[in-house]
This record gives sequence, C-alpha cells and structure tokens, in this order.
Amino acid sequence: MLKLKNINKKLGAFSLSDIDINVSKGDYFVLIGKSGSGKSMLLEIITGIITPDNGSILLNNKDIINTPIQKRNIGIVYQKPTLFPHMSVFDNIAYPLKIKKLKKEDIQNKVQKLAEDTEITNLLKRNISNLSGGEIQRVTIARTLATNPEILLLDEPLSFLDVQLRKGMLSLLRKLNQKGQTIVHVTHDYEEALALSNKIAIIENGSIIQAGSTQEVFNNPKSEFVANFIGISNFYKGKLLSSDDNSELKVFVTSEVKILTCTNENTGSEGYIIIPDEAITISNEELNSSSVNNFNGIIKDIYPNKLGIEIVIDIGIELTAKITNYSYERLQLDIGKKIWISFKASSIRFISN
Repeated sequence: MLKLKNINKKLGAFSLSDIDINVSKGDYFVLIGKSGSGKSMLLEIITGIITPDNGSILLNNKDIINTPIQKRNIGIVYQKPTLFPHMSVFDNIAYPLKIKKLKKEDIQNKVQKLAEDTEITNLLKRNISNLSGGEIQRVTIARTLATNPEILLLDEPLSFLDVQLRKGMLSLLRKLNQKGQTIVHVTHDYEEALALSNKIAIIENGSIIQAGSTQEVFNNPKSEFVANFIGISNFYKGKLLSSDDNSELKVFVTSEVKILTCTNENTGSEGYIIIPDEAITISNEELNSSSVNNFNGIIKDIYPNKLGIEIVIDIGIELTAKITNYSYERLQLDIGKKIWISFKASSIRFISN
C-alpha cells in the first residue's frame, strides 16, 4: 500500500539515509526511535510537507513524490492538537466536509458516525476550551478521519496524556485499526509500540536499523541499541565455544566472562544472548541448585521499578536482576555488597548474527 524506497534528505547537519519502509493495507505500523532520530521528518516527507532529495513514495503503486499535499489522501495528527478554538466539536469535525461542499444532511451523518467511532458523541455541542487533553486528541483524530484518509499518520499522539487518558487512547487506536484504518504511528515509547503495532521499524540517527513484525523485532533484537531501547537489560555480544563438561551445553564468551547456554547453534557462531532479568536468582551465599551459571559479584546500583526492585550486579559484565521488595529486604542488599547470582542455561536465548 505505502512503500518508501531509498528516501534521503539532508537538513542542516542532520540527514535521513536510504529509508525503505513497507506498510500494507490494514497495518498498524509503528516507527520507534529517540528524540531527534528523524521520525517526525519522515512523517512530513510522507505527507508532502518536506520533499526528499531523492527516492520514491508509492501509494497503491503510484509514485506521489510530486503530488500536492491536499491530493495525497493522507491524514496526520500531531502531538499537539490543532483544532479551531472558536468552533464547537461538531464544527471542527465538520470543517473538512464543508470545504468539500457536502450536503448538510451528509455532513450531519458523517460527523455523527465519526463521533461514535471516536466515542465523543456526548461532546459534539461542547466548546474546545472546555475539553480535556484526551478529548481534544479524540476530536483531532475524528476531524482527520473526516477526509477518509487511506493512511492515518500519528506523530507522538499520546505524549502529552496522563496514564489514564493514555489507556483510553490506546483502546481507541486499536479499535480504529481493527475497523480497517491503516495507521503509521511514531513514538519513542516501546511499550506503546508493543501495545499497538503489528509491524515496527526502529530508527537511529536517520537510518532504519531494524524492521519487521513486532514479535520478530522485540524477540530478536539485532543490536545492543535495539535491545536497550525496547527494554532488554541483559543483552551481550560474543561467541559460542564448546563445553568440555556437557555436550548439550555451549559456552558463550563475552568480555572474558563464560556463560553456559542451551542452543543448537554451531560452535564458533557469533551473536548475542539475552538473559531475562527475572530469571536471575540473588543470594548471600552460593546456592546448591540446578542452575549451572553461578557467579560472585558486587552490587553496583539499586532502583525501584513497577513490580519491585532492579539490582545491577558486576560479574565482569553488568547484569540486571529483578526481585521483589520482600526479597530485597530479606537479603539486606546494598550498593557495594558482594553477593551470588545464578541462572539456568535454559533461560538464556542465543540470537545469531
């Protein structure tokens, strides 16, 4: 449906380089990256606000690189809503329909349907100044959808909403997509991407560094940047060696630290391992357990998370473990304390290069 091929654009010291993106009809495609990575610039290239230096933009196999903004049939919602403050909710949504000179009855029916889809029927007579942030964003989406865009572009649409309003907007966006609306959404929040998308692309410094299905990218990050960005703490690059003690296991070596892992990959393979932070057990003494990976380390940092406490331990590499508040208090942990950690070889996932 939407294909970007070899898009390049230089603006000052920043440039987008060799951008290729494929969005199919009905996709919820999320472009995820840090601030300043080029996400919003790419959206404005798709809309036609910015013209690329070279490359092509295909919409339904037609190159729209020279098509005027108003004829691209693409709608965009920015992170800060752009409603008309002197108009009611109804008139804001109806505005693009009136520009098209639709009949009054058709406008009435269309606005009513859009209000139902975005769950703001009760707001149609309200003034914009009396709306909450979440309500304003819903009205903005409804007004954008009034043009029947083939693709809805969303530029950080949830960034200014609190937790409760975000939940409502996430639900709304999922419903719109389930009804068939193709959406391209940019964000810096991997949890937002995980909750919404079926396809994602990760952008860093103007280049797409990994793209694919959400499950594929989140389960198989191909770089430390991607792993850290999507919330994976224990991600290490290294090489597989054979194990002298157990042919079923292989030794993964990273920064001279040797970790036993279960994998069918060949000895000598280079790649990455992921050690789930919740799979790491912390103790004050070495445990006699089935875990074959046991290390003595020093606590480097301690900080709370949503479900408990995260402990950063130096064993020659830094590992992060998640434990409960109860375990934290029972073990009397503190920065600088020497502890033992253990984890099973079967808990580790190896990703080949």
